[in-house]
Order: sequence, then structure tokens, then C-alpha cells
Amino acid sequence: MKKSILILITMFSFFTKSNAQATPAESIYDIKINSLEDEPVNLSTFKGKNILFVNVASKCGFTGQYEDLQKLYDTYQDNLMIIGVPCNQFGSQEPGTADEIQTFCQRNYGVTFLMTEKVDVKGDNQHPLYQWLTKKSKNGNMDTTVKWNFQKYLVNGNGQLVDYYLSATQPLSDKITQHLQ
Repeated sequence: MKKSILILITMFSFFTKSNAQATPAESIYDIKINSLEDEPVNLSTFKGKNILFVNVASKCGFTGQYEDLQKLYDTYQDNLMIIGVPCNQFGSQEPGTADEIQTFCQRNYGVTFLMTEKVDVKGDNQHPLYQWLTKKSKNGNMDTTVKWNFQKYLVNGNGQLVDYYLSATQPLSDKITQHLQ
């Protein structure tokens, strides 16, 4: 009898651990980044909300996704923060200054979601945010690499990395929205 109970407890423990999402090794809420206006962004203000991080660029074939990112934000803003992170590492497609990026996004796409300072999302100068998003040792879930502009990373309201989506994944895709409803 004791042996049977021990086996059941061991099996329960195995299944609970294997089906549970890993706790991040570091908290995303402790990462420091500035807004496009050079003001500190306190990521912990978004606890309880999903956060979709998107490395963005103004002169990319995927730039039109700003429109659907804004629609996604308008639809789910009670449960979602979108954070656009300008990056000039892919084809030099984000050469603008902070003011130029802000003006471009607002004038052409009516962007009201949060935009951060321009950062490196890969390489030797990779920003700590993207170190967390791309390294399992930090996010507790998976290793990835940023392949191009408009790659998306979804973090849930508990600060856990849910998944990432390559550039071709449209912001309003069921792959993303299924986690927001």
C-alpha cells in the first residue's frame, strides 16, 4: 500500500512539473529600459497584463504591421500592453532618431502603445530585455534568436515567456490572440 501511494505521489509530481510553465530565472519586471521620450519604463506596472514585445523598424517590408499592432492594442488593452522596441540591426531599416521614429509611428499609424528607446536585440550589445527574451537561462522557458524586424515575444501577466512569433506572423493572428481572450 505504501509503495502504491509513493508511486502515485511520484507520478503526480512528475506530471505537475512537466506540465507547469517554468518560473523565470530572472524577473522581466526588474529590467531597465527607457521610453522613446527617454523616460524610464517600469515594466512592473504591467504585472497582471500580457506584454507583447516587438522589435520594430520604419523602413521594413513588415512596417505595415504597425496598423494591426495598434488594432490589437485597441482591442485588448485591458489585458495587453504592446511595447515597440526600435532596432536598426536588420538592413539598417530603423535609422531615425527618437523624434523621427515617434513622428513616423503617430503620423502614419496612429500608434498609442508604448515605444522604447532604440536598442540592439542581438549581438555583443544585446539589451538586457532581449537577453531575457532570448535566453532560457533568464526566461526559464526557451532559447531563441531574433531573426528580423517585427519578431514578437509574448509574456503573460505573471511575467512568464509564453511564446515568440516570427515576423510573418500577423499581430491579429489566432496564434497570438488565443492567449489574450
